[in-house]
Amino acid sequence: MAAGAFDDPTPAELANLEAEKEFQRTGRGYSAIQATRPQTLGYGLTDSPAGQAAWIAEKFWTWTDHNGDLEEAVSRQKLLDEISVYWFTASATSSARLYWESFAHFRDKVTAPSGLSVYPRDITRPSRREAELRFTDLRWFEELPRGGHFAALEQPNTLVEQVRGFFRLFR
Repeated sequence: MAAGAFDDPTPAELANLEAEKEFQRTGRGYSAIQATRPQTLGYGLTDSPAGQAAWIAEKFWTWTDHNGDLEEAVSRQKLLDEISVYWFTASATSSARLYWESFAHFRDKVTAPSGLSVYPRDITRPSRREAELRFTDLRWFEELPRGGHFAALEQPNTLVEQVRGFFRLFR
């Protein structure tokens, strides 16, 4: 998905490009450290429950669709559940290693039949034509009115409908 790949960007594509630039400026640090030093980060998060909680809570604050009240998007109990899974399984390092192992291939073309549901507060929000640059067999594309990166927790019903809609195409 190439933000700014077109000579004639739509207003939505321009807005998404500005959001992407801001994310590059203020939000990419997490992926840079996970892609280059996952072990160091993982050891620190595994050693500190406060550090682990802060790391996860900050991602939820930044990547969910809320108006200044995180519990609009995800309940406190669900957030604590998410933090607890990382803490009790000591999986900070293994979750960070995913970036180290796959970051070089993140922008590779996807040729398999694909579906993309775009939530307005997700990290990136490509237009259909931007998505088609990467997903060469894009069969499902929909922009949703609410939700963010953690759609399964924020908008479980719409996410289920998106998945069902995509797979109905293959009946």
